[in-house]
Amino acid sequence: MVSPEGDEPNDDGTSEELEMFRFAARSRFKRDPTQRRKRLRRGAYLLPSLFTLGNMFCGYLCILYSIRREFETAALFIGVAIVLDMLDGRIARMTKTESAFGLEFDSLADVISFGVAPAVIAFMWGLEPLHRLGWAAGFIYAAATAIRLARFNIQTGSAVDKRYFVGLPCPAAAAIPASTVFFYTEGFKQPQSALIALAVVLVPAFVMVSTIRFRSFKTIDLHARRSYKVLGLVAVAIAALQVRPEVLMIVISYSYLLSGFVGLVWGRIRRRRPAAPAA
Repeated sequence: MVSPEGDEPNDDGTSEELEMFRFAARSRFKRDPTQRRKRLRRGAYLLPSLFTLGNMFCGYLCILYSIRREFETAALFIGVAIVLDMLDGRIARMTKTESAFGLEFDSLADVISFGVAPAVIAFMWGLEPLHRLGWAAGFIYAAATAIRLARFNIQTGSAVDKRYFVGLPCPAAAAIPASTVFFYTEGFKQPQSALIALAVVLVPAFVMVSTIRFRSFKTIDLHARRSYKVLGLVAVAIAALQVRPEVLMIVISYSYLLSGFVGLVWGRIRRRRPAAPAA
C-alpha cells in the first residue's frame, strides 16, 4: 500500500506499480504522428471530387427540368454530366489523387446522373402513356444502372482487360435516351407510339448488365503522336456539333451501342473460322 505522505514505498513496493500505472496512462493519451497522418488521409481529394459533385448536380437539374417538361435542357445536362464523369477519373489519375472515397462517391453520383435522371426524363418524355408499364420500365433502367456500377466496382481490383468494359458503361447507356430526347423533343402521347420509348429505355438497361464487351477509351494515350487525319476528323466533329448537334449526338451514342454487338458477332466468326493447315 501507499503511505498518506506521498509515494514512498511500503514493504510490498507498490509505489513502483503506481508509477508504472501513471506512465501507461500518460502514454495512452499521447498522439501518435502516424495515426494522425492516417486520419488526415481519410479526407477527400478536392479537385476530382468537385467534378463528381458537378456531375451529380447536372443529374439533379435534369430531373427538375424533366418535371417541367423542358426536355431539351434536361437532355443537355445529361451530356454535361457525361463530360464531367469522363474528366473526374482522368484528372484523378493524372494528379495521382485516386482514393476509395472517390470511387464510391463517383458511383453514387452516377446512380443519380446516369440512372435516376435518364429514367425520369424518359418517363416524362415518352413512357407516361404506358402508365404502370412505363414507370416499371424506368425502374428497371435505374436498377440496371446500380447493378452495373456495383459490378464495375467489384471488377476494378481484379485482373480484367482494361481495354474493354464488361457491359455497356452507364454514361454511354444514359446517352441513348438523352440523345433520343434531344433529337425528338416532342415526345409521345399515344401508347402505340410510346413503345419506341420503351425500347429506348429497356435495350440499354439490359445491355448494361450483359457480358458484351465495349471498347474503353481510358487506355488511349493523349500524349502519343497521331495521324493528321485524326485531327481532321475532330474538326469535322466540331463543325457537326455546331451545325446539327442533335444528329451528331444520336449518331455517336447509337454507334457505340452497336459497336458492342458488332464486336460480339465478329469474335464468334473468328472463333468458328478453321485454323490454317500447317505447312
